[in-house]
Amino acid sequence: MNKSNWKQQVTPFQRKVYEAILKIPAGQTRSYAQVARMIGKPNAARAVGQALKRNRWAPQIPCHRVIASDGALRGYSAPGGLKTKLRLLRREGAKMV
Repeated sequence: MNKSNWKQQVTPFQRKVYEAILKIPAGQTRSYAQVARMIGKPNAARAVGQALKRNRWAPQIPCHRVIASDGALRGYSAPGGLKTKLRLLRREGAKMV
């Protein structure tokens, strides 16, 4: 993945979201609300979800590490959907699964 290339292909909001999730260590998760707070937009959890839905660089930009506040996996638009999200999290050793 050419990191500078993806930055030119997304909106400023998406860039903030993707840069934030790139900081989530492998094996850890954050909620959509936590990501919203990370980017300084505490009321934008749904918008974070929409930005992640448009992530064409998964799993290199690890949107699989973002889950619902209640611990549920919720959507994953990469091939394989939630099964792939769960597999990636398990491979990384995430404790929530």
